[in-house]
Amino acid sequence: MNVLDTVRKNIAVLTENSISEYKYILRHEKALPSLVKLQEIVNLLREIIFPGYYGDTVIDSNTLEFYLGVKMERLYGLLSEQIMNGLRFDKTDKARAAKENSKQIALQFMDKIPELKRLISTDIKETYDSDPAAKSFEEVIFCYPTIRATFNHRIAHELFKLNVPVIPRAISELAHSETGIDIHPGAQIGEYFSIDHGTGVVVGETTVIGNHVRLYQGVTLGAKRFAMDKDGNILSIPRHPILEDNVVVYANTSILGRITIGRDSIVGGNIWLTNSIPAGSRILQQKAVIIPFEDGGGI
Repeated sequence: MNVLDTVRKNIAVLTENSISEYKYILRHEKALPSLVKLQEIVNLLREIIFPGYYGDTVIDSNTLEFYLGVKMERLYGLLSEQIMNGLRFDKTDKARAAKENSKQIALQFMDKIPELKRLISTDIKETYDSDPAAKSFEEVIFCYPTIRATFNHRIAHELFKLNVPVIPRAISELAHSETGIDIHPGAQIGEYFSIDHGTGVVVGETTVIGNHVRLYQGVTLGAKRFAMDKDGNILSIPRHPILEDNVVVYANTSILGRITIGRDSIVGGNIWLTNSIPAGSRILQQKAVIIPFEDGGGI
């Protein structure tokens, strides 16, 4: 068999729509959201909220309004287009209605940008205040992966609240790929949120986090089990923890299920926690048992 015959044979198989087990991927006849353009949206928002830190590194303060206007115009066009493609993800949406809805949703989102800037600024301050290694606010903005992750989350969460399909999850996963921090766009996170180091942190969809909460690397705010209906389908109900204000959770701890960690509590590292705890609690791991070894004995 030659190259041409091999190519033709496999193209025939790959384009055969009657292969039932592959029907779920046959979505090429409608435009889907573009990960490249979604990343451009995130980058534009970084340039709008942190002018000078991303994109053009020197901006004349006298022309800042013009600079922001150009960025906002581009943002509106991209948002409208990508939201429309996201709405088309739902096969019941008609293209015309999706197009009109996408414009309104894009405008609603753009009205949230000043509030997004305020919230992200609180995250920056909390990160700086809780990390002696941070030398300046500028260093936190420019270098810290946790700010990149929370930035994406704040964007994704607003789009999630506007009932935009698929795009919020895609924006969250862009940050996940970049930073190793996995925050579902549905998670509700209050002001002054910080993650120290951050690698391996997982925050589930129905998690509720209060103000001035700090997590360390490897923390999981997850589900303990999935409730099913009578047909065996997973129920969409709250299944992740609630962390009240001023809670600190140290490295590699798993807090699972719809439980409440009371305000002003500290949860130590390497803890497996599936029960609610009252305000002001201190949860610590049992002390290690120290056994002396001689000449490698016992190892």
